[in-house]
Amino acid sequence: MKAKYINPFTDFGFKKIVDFQTIPTIFKDEVFTQAFEKAELAKLGPTELDSYENSLKIYRDLKGVIDTAYEDGKLEVARNLKALAVDIEIISKSTGLIKEQIS
Repeated sequence: MKAKYINPFTDFGFKKIVDFQTIPTIFKDEVFTQAFEKAELAKLGPTELDSYENSLKIYRDLKGVIDTAYEDGKLEVARNLKALAVDIEIISKSTGLIKEQIS
């Protein structure tokens, strides 16, 4: 049996699902939330879709930078605590790093 996939850009019923102002309570599952998000995107014109994709790229880039900086910060704190002769177990609990990352 061949699986059927919805194309959010061509399926008429799928495009009309976004007529809701908010997602009804019975559709709060992750699957439905993603479907509503795809339906919202299907309504966008080419210019709006480009703007959306650009803003999403900027968001992901910034999130990557912040996540990396956060991890680097934890490693720096661990190095500083280790230099002060703080016990590895305490450093591990304080930073959330495993002992191998601290050593």
